[in-house]
Amino acid sequence: MKSSIIDNIKALPPLSSTIIKINQVYADDNSTIKDMANAIENDPMIVANILKIANSPLYGFGREIKNAAQAVSLFGMSMTRSIAMGNSIRKLLNVDMQPYRVTSDEFARISSLQASLMLGWYKKIDRHKAEKLYLAAFLQETGKILIASEVIQNDEAISFASEVENSNNLAMVEKAYVNTTCGEVTALVFKHWGFDEEFIEMIRYSDVPSAAPKEVREFAMALKIVKTIVPLNKPFSDMSINFGLKIAQDAGYRVELLEEAIANMIQTASK
Repeated sequence: MKSSIIDNIKALPPLSSTIIKINQVYADDNSTIKDMANAIENDPMIVANILKIANSPLYGFGREIKNAAQAVSLFGMSMTRSIAMGNSIRKLLNVDMQPYRVTSDEFARISSLQASLMLGWYKKIDRHKAEKLYLAAFLQETGKILIASEVIQNDEAISFASEVENSNNLAMVEKAYVNTTCGEVTALVFKHWGFDEEFIEMIRYSDVPSAAPKEVREFAMALKIVKTIVPLNKPFSDMSINFGLKIAQDAGYRVELLEEAIANMIQTASK
């Protein structure tokens, strides 16, 4: 990994007081939905983003969600935390995704698609694991923000973007340009911010799950499968889906559960 990326991670500002409060509420077993709503309601940007997502076709709640309390009640504490953190972290890192040929809004949308696919798929396998993986799936591409910044600073955005457009393996492109992958950068970002080791390690090995410690290997594999199916450059393309299904099959998953989750996502997105 280039020393400039490491230096940029070390220089990252702390998470906002709202995010710190959200994490405290989430970590407290005695906290309630009301406590989580109270934690977010004084941050207009977080509330606006949560309401935007709650009213999108992806979740199909069937009625307009008008306030933070309603959204938290429907999403639950884990998903609310994930959405709030994703929005705040992207704002904190000053997103410029030009080298990946997506806008900041498209980057946020694809992150949300990855998380939604993970939830739709893994809740059929293990709901507790699904909640853990939802946050990781939502945030696993965070490192791309720092990689994009590095590529821009090195005046390599055009050539990088050209390779990204045609690649079926973004990690290989990243490795060629900055000597690291998004998973490794993202892991260091969340280590800097004091996240728990399990969360950090499942993301760190999401590009090479076979190298992951046994206790997080399943999580790392699930993350790889989801970002293979919903990559930044070709989300839900036939090729991406086929690659992801093949990885899932080789890993021993019941592929029909993943196929069903993919079909549900595509059907929802087409409405």
